[in-house]
Amino acid sequence: MAERGAVLEGLRAYRLIAGMWVRSGMTYRASFVFTLFGNLVMTGMDFVGILLMFSQVDSLAGWSLPEVAFLYGASVTSFGLAHLAAGSMPQLGSRIRDGSFDVLLVRPVPVLAQVGGDRFSLRRLGRIAQGGAVLGWALVAADIDWTVSKALLLPLMLVSGAVIFVAVFVAGAAFQIYAQDAAEVQNAFTYGGTTMLQYPPAVFGKDLVRGVTFVLPLAFVNWVPAAHVLGRPYPLALPGWAAFASPLVAAGCCALAGLAWRTGLRSYRSVGS
Repeated sequence: MAERGAVLEGLRAYRLIAGMWVRSGMTYRASFVFTLFGNLVMTGMDFVGILLMFSQVDSLAGWSLPEVAFLYGASVTSFGLAHLAAGSMPQLGSRIRDGSFDVLLVRPVPVLAQVGGDRFSLRRLGRIAQGGAVLGWALVAADIDWTVSKALLLPLMLVSGAVIFVAVFVAGAAFQIYAQDAAEVQNAFTYGGTTMLQYPPAVFGKDLVRGVTFVLPLAFVNWVPAAHVLGRPYPLALPGWAAFASPLVAAGCCALAGLAWRTGLRSYRSVGS
């Protein structure tokens, strides 16, 4: 009961902090619209690169353009949702170095909620809109034999993928408590991870695919469920039920990320110590 109360308190604090930043960001509406549009265009450059690639080839590792667009849209949409919710986590290292992280520790509000809601920005919706548009086109263009299980798996994949990325953000923030200057390391697993997932697993070496399946399970963001939806072979010949394991993987990632965060907080030593 106490743990549930702490979670609800954290969510309430996160909502209030995020709302404060939203009101601040909407003060200048024209600036907000331009930055939102700029964010949408910049994130779309990756897909332009894929389109240019397919202007020279008919398939990529046996995957057609609509199938690769499905991977791209699912990866970018899931990451966009996670980035909207926890995109400020990589800035924790700078807070630790300048001493402002200590201020968060003395407030009667869960620290994770403060770090996650810090500088919440609706301009990040541009990434979600762009990824969702590509995914929508892929669903129409790809030759998908729709079933009830595939239709239900689609939203489950997007939500579970977002939760997995949020867990990676939190775990990266916990690591920064130790390293204090590791934002680029964290970005390698978040931004780098979503870029990798935009391409078929057959493009990469088997050792890398094993690593992002069994060690840092980013494969469950889109590779594994997409194999079921598109009728493609599963990475590493995983069993059929693995396509529906994304929620369990997401829950496990959250548990491990929460443990890492609590361990990091307990071991934190102020910059003045």
